[in-house]
Amino acid sequence: MSKAMRVLFAVIAVCLLALTGCGGSTSTETETSPPAAETTQAEEPTSAEPTEAETTEGASEEPSGEAAAGGTVGTPLGVAETDLGEIVVDSEGMVVYYFTNDEANSGVSACEGGCLEAWPPVLSDSETPEVEGVTGEVGTIETPEGELQVTINGMPIYYFAEDEAPGDTNGQGVNEVWYVVAPDGEMIQ
Repeated sequence: MSKAMRVLFAVIAVCLLALTGCGGSTSTETETSPPAAETTQAEEPTSAEPTEAETTEGASEEPSGEAAAGGTVGTPLGVAETDLGEIVVDSEGMVVYYFTNDEANSGVSACEGGCLEAWPPVLSDSETPEVEGVTGEVGTIETPEGELQVTINGMPIYYFAEDEAPGDTNGQGVNEVWYVVAPDGEMIQ
């Protein structure tokens, strides 16, 4: 898919986010992202992350693309150093976020419908996801679709569809309800 189409889908995702009220603010403005992070994982990303629309059109064909796909099943978590400090990332270096509207240990995600288009869940194929350097308590909850969404300290974690490259933190502080996660599971605000 062309870069113009990816940008178009990203704009649509932001509009949907604003319309769904995912955070109670109509502002879709984000802060400037810091430079890409150096991850503790040995793997390097091999391609640009697909847009949300690409993953819904061909989800079974998708080899990586965790951020837009809602996570490749079995994606291990690691730690990266950024301008925000050490934060949790997946094996491709894509940043994960907490949603402050979620309630720890509730067993459910507060992000539904259009919110999930902009904030796909981090998924696992195991109730005990692989981690390296993450010291918070890692677990899972079941999504309405029957998939396992990863949790840290009982809080579901998500990707931001507008994070296109490893280390991007474009979702940090969006609507004052989305924040990156420290390795110990603390929310970095």
